[in-house]
Amino acid sequence: MAADISPRPQARRPVLLSRIEALQDVVNTAAIIPKEDGVISVSQDRTVRVWLKRDSGQYWPSVYHTMLAPCSCMSFNPETRRLSVGMDNGVISEFILSEDYNKMTPARTYQAHQGGVTVVLFVLEMEWVLSTGQDKSFTWHCSESGQQLGTYRTTAWVSGLQFDVETRHAFVGDHSGQVTILKLEQDSCSLVTTFKGHTGNVTALCWDPVQRVLFSGSSDHSIIMWDIGGRKGTAIELQGHNEKVQGLCYAPHTRQLISCGSDGGIVVWNMDVTRQETPEWLDSDSCQRCEQPFFWNFKQMWDSKKIGLRQHHCRKCGQAVCGKCSSKRSTIPLMGFEFEVRVCDSCHESITDEERAPTATFHDSKHAVVHMHYEPTRSWLLTSGADKVIKLWGHDTCSILKVTITVSQQW
Repeated sequence: MAADISPRPQARRPVLLSRIEALQDVVNTAAIIPKEDGVISVSQDRTVRVWLKRDSGQYWPSVYHTMLAPCSCMSFNPETRRLSVGMDNGVISEFILSEDYNKMTPARTYQAHQGGVTVVLFVLEMEWVLSTGQDKSFTWHCSESGQQLGTYRTTAWVSGLQFDVETRHAFVGDHSGQVTILKLEQDSCSLVTTFKGHTGNVTALCWDPVQRVLFSGSSDHSIIMWDIGGRKGTAIELQGHNEKVQGLCYAPHTRQLISCGSDGGIVVWNMDVTRQETPEWLDSDSCQRCEQPFFWNFKQMWDSKKIGLRQHHCRKCGQAVCGKCSSKRSTIPLMGFEFEVRVCDSCHESITDEERAPTATFHDSKHAVVHMHYEPTRSWLLTSGADKVIKLWGHDTCSILKVTITVSQQW
């Protein structure tokens, strides 16, 4: 059954295929098991569960394990079946799942942080466990010896973490809105640079190692695409959510970015287009179109005997303009503005219908997304929500399909 997809934000009609009754607490992180009809989830109720699809079509726990503290995050490596679970007490516990996913064997424990673990990543190539915490630190451990190899103090809580295996660069996003790039060695790290483009805290990071592009999502509702590989410092904004961005995933085979937000929106961005940087907002004491003074320009107001006007900015050219000279609104998809934004009258006339063509499609998940995971081998997407529901989405060339998984209260 196909979802009814429209490029217009108003028409969002995904089709619910199945639903299993609700769960006792919020699932903070969940992941699709590649090549299996299964899902792994960790929850605020301290449980780790492995869900396998039964002949009835329903998902039931094949593993149900209770941890010592609420589970805040996890990382699953399908090659080794190693599951790393971060908890609110700062501990990371590792397990090995059996081949049939019916058993979970404890492997190692790391005393990683003084506060809750916010993100954990297992890097098989390095045999490293990377983690961030509410104690404003980024650490990495050796997964073979269990020893801590190094740590780095951050300016704020870290809420996003990605790693590039080829260059050993770690990308760390925090609650100050900053993204820090670190170069990791076996037992040391060095600061490469920092990016500051968000006005809210960084909530999600996604790394494309092929195009060497980093995507960052924020509570300011925006996504920024940072061109790392081009070394030009290009930063392109994507505006498609009405509330904070909660998850980012990249589908390399279709060159699509998928974003989810607490507004319930799932936005699929076409990144196979030439996008434009948004201009910097220009400073001026008067409107750069009609030259009328702004309200703080007392001298010009006195000389011209006119009341000062409120300042606005055109999103296309960046000029400082008054309300009368920027009375029009327009989408500018190639600049990332999928919703209508303020533009000056001159720019409004210059934007063609082709330039207004959407570069993203919008879907309604019907729950406030807390976390998302993308499984590229089957193009499946998973979202977990504040409504204690996990939703599994399948994708084909013309639609998005959906299965809803909710944990049974019998367990």
